[in-house]
Amino acid sequence: MSACQRPLLRCLLLPVLLAVAACSSEEGGGQGPAPATVTAHEVQSKPWRDAIQALGTARANESVMVTAKVTETVVRVNFQDGDLVEAGDVLVDLSGRVEVAGLEEAAAAYREADQQYQRQRQLAAQKLIPAGQLDAQRAAMESARARLDATRARLADRVITAPFAGVLGFRQVSPGTLVTPGTTIASLDDISVIKLDFSVPETFLAALAPGQSVSATSAAYPGRSFEGEVATVDSRVDPVTRAVTVRALLPNPDRLLRPGMLLTVELFQPERQALVVPEISVIQVSRDAHVFRLRDDDTVEQVGVRLGQRRRGEVEVLEGLSAGDRIVVDGVVKLRNGARVSVVAPADAGGAG
Repeated sequence: MSACQRPLLRCLLLPVLLAVAACSSEEGGGQGPAPATVTAHEVQSKPWRDAIQALGTARANESVMVTAKVTETVVRVNFQDGDLVEAGDVLVDLSGRVEVAGLEEAAAAYREADQQYQRQRQLAAQKLIPAGQLDAQRAAMESARARLDATRARLADRVITAPFAGVLGFRQVSPGTLVTPGTTIASLDDISVIKLDFSVPETFLAALAPGQSVSATSAAYPGRSFEGEVATVDSRVDPVTRAVTVRALLPNPDRLLRPGMLLTVELFQPERQALVVPEISVIQVSRDAHVFRLRDDDTVEQVGVRLGQRRRGEVEVLEGLSAGDRIVVDGVVKLRNGARVSVVAPADAGGAG
């Protein structure tokens, strides 16, 4: 290269070298990566109720198959499928012409025997007849009254009534049907209250007691829960399943629940205080769980925690945190131990302000 070309080369390389030096200077004097933007939550002690979950079967509060007691022909059916009835309502009339005639005959015989007894009692008071004759007439009068009562009872069996208030199922007879003892007329269920039977492992036996609150849900009514309480804990534990049956009562004023339905049950134990954090703040790796706790210098530290029960969006912390600790909620996936963070208010809180 000639002496006259060297100054020209220096002039071309100088801007490039200055730019490279400037970039190196900026990288060496910078602050590193920008802080991660996160939201935080202060760990607090709050009321907590442990819940035991199970599957249960709904049963009617009272249930019966209405049947005939005698062999007779149906004269009239006084209900339709699915009717609501009150206790004592007449459901079916059976033919009872023979019994009606017998009732009239028995009533007449009783009236005559009673009149004879009244006359002889007056005569006995005047000492006109022996006392033995009055006793015989009294026995005849009482026998006639017993026959009258028996006839009335047989006639009552031909009028089938509802034993309690409830809802009827499908009717199984029509006018003209010949029924016999045991013939099903219809089903009758009292579903104003539902009995919910479910099994609980024997390990929870000490935590069961009448009066505990329960909440039940059904796939038939998404988003709706049915509240009730434990009525009875069975006196025996099943030796095969090692579970005990619990019966809860659920008020059912709208008659939405039906016998035979499958319900998911939550049995709540007495309320206690617990450290609770949002479930999304916990990172679960196999059986290990940890959260990121905020330090005073706006950095985070990874803290292992032992978890307890869970409920909607929250989890109980048994070990690893204390009340007043601040932990990261949103943004945990991009953090590492010692990372610098910038805490912002949650989006919903910012919108509310």
